[in-house]
Amino acid sequence: MADFLTRRQGYWHFQRRVPGELDALDRRGIVRTSTKVRVADDPRGVRAGAVAQRMNGELEAYWRGLIDGRAAEAQRRYDEARKRARLHGFDYAPVATLAGERELGEVLERFERLLAQRPSESEVDVAGVLGGEAPPEILLSGLFDVFEQLQRASIADFSDDQLRKWRNPHKRAIGNLTVVIGDKPINRITRADALDFRAWWSDRVLEEGVQIDTANKDIGHLNKMLRSVDEARQLSLQPVFAQLRIRGGATGQRAAFLPAFVQDRLLAFSALDGLNDEARRILYLMTETGLRLSEACNLTAATIHLEAAVPHVQVRGEGRRLKTAQSARDVPLVGVALAAMAQQPDGFPRYRDKAAGLSATINKYLAENGLRPTVDHTAYSLRHAFEDRLTAVEAPEKLIAALMGHKYSRPKYGAGPSLEQKAEWLQRIAFTAPATT
Repeated sequence: MADFLTRRQGYWHFQRRVPGELDALDRRGIVRTSTKVRVADDPRGVRAGAVAQRMNGELEAYWRGLIDGRAAEAQRRYDEARKRARLHGFDYAPVATLAGERELGEVLERFERLLAQRPSESEVDVAGVLGGEAPPEILLSGLFDVFEQLQRASIADFSDDQLRKWRNPHKRAIGNLTVVIGDKPINRITRADALDFRAWWSDRVLEEGVQIDTANKDIGHLNKMLRSVDEARQLSLQPVFAQLRIRGGATGQRAAFLPAFVQDRLLAFSALDGLNDEARRILYLMTETGLRLSEACNLTAATIHLEAAVPHVQVRGEGRRLKTAQSARDVPLVGVALAAMAQQPDGFPRYRDKAAGLSATINKYLAENGLRPTVDHTAYSLRHAFEDRLTAVEAPEKLIAALMGHKYSRPKYGAGPSLEQKAEWLQRIAFTAPATT
């Protein structure tokens, strides 16, 4: 805050010039306020600096409010102009578009429509028919808020954790682009800006070992957000991030645990005693069912059926969106999974909607206790191992797809494999449970 402190009549004052782009909204020119801290009492300005920091935060919040208010008013005028254009039977087109791209006959018809109205049309009608309101500018920093508003119906069934996982990559992509090109209006982002962004990512791939797929995800998120906002707001943006992916990226396949390793190491007596009860039992459940972590930790009393003729769990949405439509399925409980769920008849409240935290806990424990044969082995590797074990005993492809929650490639006929059929095949690959679960 030293740059914003000045001595004045024996007191430290906070002083900051209004940025040029805000001159029309804040006409003070220079903002100057006393910190009420005497220079004699604080010769180095330490206390005054803390006060100035608070004042600076409040001032910037005020300026952001002015910018947001101006943007909201501009959006209101633009929306009203578009509405009035439709009421007069025209699509809305900015004046530059009318002058440069539309036929003269259409432009004359618009003028005639206005002149034919009595009494004379208001300014907003003229602006609507003749394109007098420019589309409001959206800063890069405000892109995600607009995008999320447009997507609200598509994400309505997301759980809190799914919302977090959806929001973070989009926000991260915007933050990374802002580092490279600054916080500029999205209609002023050029192909050169996009190429600079790809070059920035390419440098990180080479110098920092960042995965190419990570860079491509950023580019994909930005392209999707800009395209979505452009279509909704009719901004006529250029597809500056289209066809910009870095070549060479490939999503790595997670390794699968060997059955002998699972039985002799993971299911050895006391091997997982250092994990809390719920995390340990979720790991046991995954071992025999192939459930995803997010599916296991969101089971509830309503989806756990221990007293059924064939004990089983049901994978359902229940307040969250499943990964795919095929993910909804019923999976029998056998072996170590049945023993574990007998101890958790109401599910796993500690980890409900917290799959990311659960994954970190389990993977850290496995690594610290020598239970990851390679760095590619994670808790999710149990799901791959489950599929490999079914393949090894030559289970039908349709049954494997039904247990894994995968789409079956052939046309669907009938109800699919029954619980009894699924349980029969799972018994063939069941592990021996440790003495305690």
